[in-house]
Amino acid sequence: MTLIERIASGLVWLLAAATVLFLLTPLAVTVAVSFGSSAVFTLPSPAWSLRWYEALGRSRDLWGAVATSIQLAALSTGLSLLLGTLAAIGILRGRFPGREAAITFLVSPLMLPGLVLGIAMLEAFRGAGLRSVWISLVLAHVVITLPYVVRTVYAALGLFDFTLIDAARTLGLSYPRAVAKVMVPALAPAFVTSGMFAFLASMDNYPISIFFTNAWTKTLPIQMLQYVEESPDPMIAAISSLLILLAMLVLVVGDRMVGLRRMADL
Repeated sequence: MTLIERIASGLVWLLAAATVLFLLTPLAVTVAVSFGSSAVFTLPSPAWSLRWYEALGRSRDLWGAVATSIQLAALSTGLSLLLGTLAAIGILRGRFPGREAAITFLVSPLMLPGLVLGIAMLEAFRGAGLRSVWISLVLAHVVITLPYVVRTVYAALGLFDFTLIDAARTLGLSYPRAVAKVMVPALAPAFVTSGMFAFLASMDNYPISIFFTNAWTKTLPIQMLQYVEESPDPMIAAISSLLILLAMLVLVVGDRMVGLRRMADL
């Protein structure tokens, strides 16, 4: 390796380290503040304490929002896995004009600002006469989680040999059992990966959820924003730290079940 190549490699690693530090510093500050004893956001803290996690355990409003977000994320993720898998199979195996346009349309919510999507869906639901908060939230979250499933499962299906299903049927399995025994295990990494990302996307969504919640049904990001506006204190840092822990647990589970390298390949 020449001197110029070594210098270039060192600059690349220095830039990468600076980028990682820049991205991780706010997370580290949030976690540190959540363990402070001060009633305001300050570092270094006068003393270390679990008071804000104890206060979090006594907050009924926040835990109600957590339950709402978990239920909504689980339901929207399940529907997205079902609909996204069927759509991916139909687009990959179908023979019709506009297949590329169809897959682009299904992943297009990832390319649009959440505010634009929220306003568009709000007007569409009102025009259709939909007034139910829960149904509106579920439909809106399916729209934003479906692209993760379609994109991941479509890529995995491109590597799947569909003749294996025919071979299983010649051995006596019915078509549904052949799919369950052959295709589902082969696509399990794609299901796990897309399901985890869809769940996190739903749990963390704010710009779309704000259009469909009300005073009785609030998701966790909406409740957190209201808490910051009304009584900001380090308890919000404790909530954020738990959300960071949730994302880390998802990555650990994904690594154990699928492998981070394989998840990245999907």
